[in-house]
Amino acid sequence: MPLKGQSVMLQVDNMDDSIQYYESVLGFKCVARMSDDWANMERDNISIMFSERYGPEKNKKPAMTGSIYIFANPVDDLWEELKDRATISYPIETFDFGMREFAIVDCNGYLIQFGQGTD
Repeated sequence: MPLKGQSVMLQVDNMDDSIQYYESVLGFKCVARMSDDWANMERDNISIMFSERYGPEKNKKPAMTGSIYIFANPVDDLWEELKDRATISYPIETFDFGMREFAIVDCNGYLIQFGQGTD
């Protein structure tokens, strides 16, 4: 059976603040919400879901050793849109491995990278 798609599910401390940040800073739209338990944010072809923090993780800060990587074309336009509105982890740069990218840190502390191939 083939895989059909994927979406990131992020645990957040405050659903309202997270939705507001993703809408006002990153240009996403909240397309579905169930109280403070869950929300689905979308922009173009990207979906990011939020969930309430639950279980033994409820009182810990969200942590992820990786990042969320979103492909954008043209990435320079997105950089211009976000550079003065978001907390920048590293500015736009062209890397030797064939990507032009930048990264931000969202309101929950998650690292989000935006990139485009240079070939």
